[in-house]
Amino acid sequence: QVQLMESGGGSVQAGGSLRLSCAASGFTDSGKCMGWFRQGPGKEREAVAAIYAAAGRRYYADSVKGRFIVSQSQDNSGNTLELQMNNLEPEDTAIYYCATFMGSSCSTLSLAYVSRWGQGTQVTVSS
Repeated sequence: QVQLMESGGGSVQAGGSLRLSCAASGFTDSGKCMGWFRQGPGKEREAVAAIYAAAGRRYYADSVKGRFIVSQSQDNSGNTLELQMNNLEPEDTAIYYCATFMGSSCSTLSLAYVSRWGQGTQVTVSS
């Protein structure tokens, strides 16, 4: 069974950086579509970034382009999805969720195509 476990959240001042990690187990496909979503206080869950490693493609929400970088790697223990977040803004405050997509649908950045969610990790950016 696919399991996703996020880590790396925390508190940072505006302009700072954080790196999130997601340990994914239960599948051996290193090219699987995976991504990050977030849900801020009083807001709906939204896509942040996704990666389709098999095609060498990365996708970003407009709000994070140029500031966030999504990457994926694989070792003997499974897949690791990461999100490097730079130049953070208070508006980036949210719970960040790791997710897998159905098939090769990560280009949609749509919640409708998510097949599995992690439990989330809190990111707080103060001004």
